[in-house]
Amino acid sequence: MTTNIAHPYSPAKRFGNQIYVSGALSVDRDYQPVDGRREALDAAMERMTERLATVGGEIKDLVKLTYFVTDLSLREEANQQFIDHFLEAGPARTFVEASALPYGATVEIDAIAIVDEE
Repeated sequence: MTTNIAHPYSPAKRFGNQIYVSGALSVDRDYQPVDGRREALDAAMERMTERLATVGGEIKDLVKLTYFVTDLSLREEANQQFIDHFLEAGPARTFVEASALPYGATVEIDAIAIVDEE
């Protein structure tokens, strides 16, 4: 995988059966911030699952997510997002307020997943 100077890290890294997903922002594919509360949460989730898939992971493999948000009142929408995406026992989650995020995003999600060995 090639990285560029602006992003000198792996979007996701697999080590054995563990996957570590770098923070995925509430931006579109052109790095423009997504407006709207739930729309921003959904965009960050979509970017995170895209990164997860690059190394063979799926949403069902997630065991831990960390949400960084610029507005702590997004918690209720994030809880609803969890209900919508994780029907059974969902992954663990941490929810943290940050003063600012890159590209004007309002949400960033990083994740850890465990997959079956190949």
